[in-house]
Amino acid sequence: MTTRAVREHYGVRAAEYTELLGSVGDSAEQDRDLIGRWADTIDGRVIDAGCGPGHWTAFLHERGLEVLGIDLVPEFVDIAARRFPDVDYRIGELGSLPVEDASLGGLLAWYSVIHTEPSAVPAILDEFARCLRPGGTLLLGFFDGARLEPFDHAVVTAYHWPVGEMSHALRASGFEIVETHARHDPGSRPYGAILARRAV
Repeated sequence: MTTRAVREHYGVRAAEYTELLGSVGDSAEQDRDLIGRWADTIDGRVIDAGCGPGHWTAFLHERGLEVLGIDLVPEFVDIAARRFPDVDYRIGELGSLPVEDASLGGLLAWYSVIHTEPSAVPAILDEFARCLRPGGTLLLGFFDGARLEPFDHAVVTAYHWPVGEMSHALRASGFEIVETHARHDPGSRPYGAILARRAV
């Protein structure tokens, strides 16, 4: 799925997406707990890569972190900036984040690579590693699955990634796996999350 297609599909449905899923309160308690625990360990600047309507960026800001929300979709950035005017949001792409090498203490990529063609994911993980200082951490959320394969997402084609395969891709980009999570709530697709540390 091309970057342009993802931008256009989400741009058309940004307001609808925000209404349905644009609140931390709309997320599972396990996700809130995981992101909160991770946030409490971070020392330094943070990027919320693929921030959507900005709720997780604001959540991190409220916990006292210096955080920047980045999203491909201008409509999301506009919505986020209106909803959370005290938080910094910018238009940008996952493969080219606007920070210097080794300048971040943490990076959140919560379901932001789910629409990326699998062959393009390693380059994005390399970019995440570039931005994080040694010892900095990445929290990555995605759709788990028995095999790496596309599915018909409500907005635009997305991919299931087995936790093991995503872990392998992260290691290849210079990360150490700290912990992995998998969950399958009734009526929902399987969820996966990986906490990874930039190798020293």
